[in-house]
Amino acid sequence: MRAAYEASHVATTSLPLIDIAGLSSSDPARRRAVGAALREACLDKGFLYVTGHGIPAGLIDAVFAEARQFFALPQAVKAAVDKSRSLCNRGYEPLKAQTLEAGAPPDLKESFYIGADLPLDDPRVAARRFNRGPNLWPADMPTFAPVMRAYFVAMLDLGERLMRGLALSLDLPEDYFGAFSRDPLATLRLLHYPPQPGNPAPGEKGCGAHTDFGGLTLLMQDDVGGLQVHDGASGKWLHATPVRGAYVVNLGDMIARWTNDRYRSTLHRVVNESGRERYSIPFFYVGNPDHQVVCLPNCLAPGETPRYAPVTVEGHLQEMYRRTYAA
Repeated sequence: MRAAYEASHVATTSLPLIDIAGLSSSDPARRRAVGAALREACLDKGFLYVTGHGIPAGLIDAVFAEARQFFALPQAVKAAVDKSRSLCNRGYEPLKAQTLEAGAPPDLKESFYIGADLPLDDPRVAARRFNRGPNLWPADMPTFAPVMRAYFVAMLDLGERLMRGLALSLDLPEDYFGAFSRDPLATLRLLHYPPQPGNPAPGEKGCGAHTDFGGLTLLMQDDVGGLQVHDGASGKWLHATPVRGAYVVNLGDMIARWTNDRYRSTLHRVVNESGRERYSIPFFYVGNPDHQVVCLPNCLAPGETPRYAPVTVEGHLQEMYRRTYAA
């Protein structure tokens, strides 16, 4: 089993570590410098660590504490907020409910989905727009919802800042992705991975090899590890070792579409062989559902044609959900 999931332990500098504090600077030169660093990382593996993000450590710790408390609840209590009770993909998802790697067994993880908390009479909800609606909140956890709401707002701001950085990295106006970042779809997902069993089914993992659907993924890990990133140049899997206080940021499929694959949406997976419980908190910054993703002209070489047809954010996301939750 171990040979099947072998990955290289490399220095964390093999995945770039970028201080993005300059994106909040009033000095355009500092913002452009961050954009240049992002460009180099995106042209390489499409995975990087970021510091200087401004998310308070106390808020991050509070999110992990609430997640651990929730996943420790009895299964019957978690089932009361099961995702099947939601009209917009919110709430609890049990072990083996998702299969991210085609042909592999279901993923060995349980999760909880949170999004923008919209009432049923909101026009977007009444129109049954994809992933728009109210959250489900667990009972008898009075600080769960306030903590998650505060973190969600902070992460929306970080996602928008990083999109400005990506625009600079592509030699575009800094506000180029402004419409994409207006009223965006976004998902906060709490994840719990039990230890990898000693006798797994063939191909069974905490999370199968996949690329992410949307725009940006901003992941905060605990200290257990288990995230592995595929290096296309060598064909090897690399451990994305946790760096305390740093987010792992990776590009989703929409960024690859936008850039005609110049910027990479990279395969990654989770194999929890630590013997310990693993918790991680990804935030998926997806973008405005009506925004159309069309190949950027400055990402085409002379004579090159776009590899992907134009698609709205919502249309792309719906197709990805159909694939990973297919029976």
